[in-house]
Amino acid sequence: MEEVTIYTDGACSGNPGPGGWGAILMYKGNKKEISGAKKDTTNNVMELTAVIEALKLLKYPCTVKLYSDSAYVVNAFLQHWIINWQRNNWKTADKSDVKNKELWQELLELTNIHNITFIKVKGHSDNEYNNRCDELARKAILAL
Repeated sequence: MEEVTIYTDGACSGNPGPGGWGAILMYKGNKKEISGAKKDTTNNVMELTAVIEALKLLKYPCTVKLYSDSAYVVNAFLQHWIINWQRNNWKTADKSDVKNKELWQELLELTNIHNITFIKVKGHSDNEYNNRCDELARKAILAL
């Protein structure tokens, strides 16, 4: 399987409010930057959207190292929240509906195609790729 490295970030001006997302895909020395925005959204929706849009660009099954500063996205997989949500018919531990269910389901389908390792990075620190994704997301908001 081909190896791809992906960095993602989402941002929101107000929560909810206008939001943006950015991602960088790296493959065999090549880099591709993508971004987008939505007028009325949340930070978590933008974090999920960044991951989904990046993975959708992969043309065939890959081994992916996915870096995100979103504990929401990373912990859903590393702490198996998503498995429990599915088992509990998309209910959280306190029996409320899982927020952003459709996005989680889309991401889950993509994780079935690719071998993905989710890696948490510290946001707004010295990681150049995470900082660049944040910049892409914020520029996308300004372009709305």
